[in-house]
Amino acid sequence: MASELRVNTLKDAAGNNSIATSFVAGGSLKSWGVISGDGTTVNDSLNASSFTDTGTGQGYLNFASSMVSANYLQINFNQWTDFDTGNGAYAVNKGDTETSRCRSLHYENKTLTDPQNRHIMVVGDLA
Repeated sequence: MASELRVNTLKDAAGNNSIATSFVAGGSLKSWGVISGDGTTVNDSLNASSFTDTGTGQGYLNFASSMVSANYLQINFNQWTDFDTGNGAYAVNKGDTETSRCRSLHYENKTLTDPQNRHIMVVGDLA
């Protein structure tokens, strides 16, 4: 049987530093992952069940618990394979997000390339 804890405000052990639970629930990352550039290893994550590599420089972070809609914020910071070039960018197109996963693309010099590491963060509402 599941239990439920209902509170309006959280405080630290000393009774200081209070924050409304609505802020915690609404303003927290709902999923994040640190994935090897070739997509073979999820090094660490929260609410991420796996990473599906769909080709060079591209793949999907699969959520363990789905989002309520595909209208969430996704942020990627990919570690470039060559920091010295200064070339590289991340792009995700509208429509590439889904309730159960988000797409990750990595370009260097306008070419899809596997980064050294992918850092993906998702903010929104869980279903």
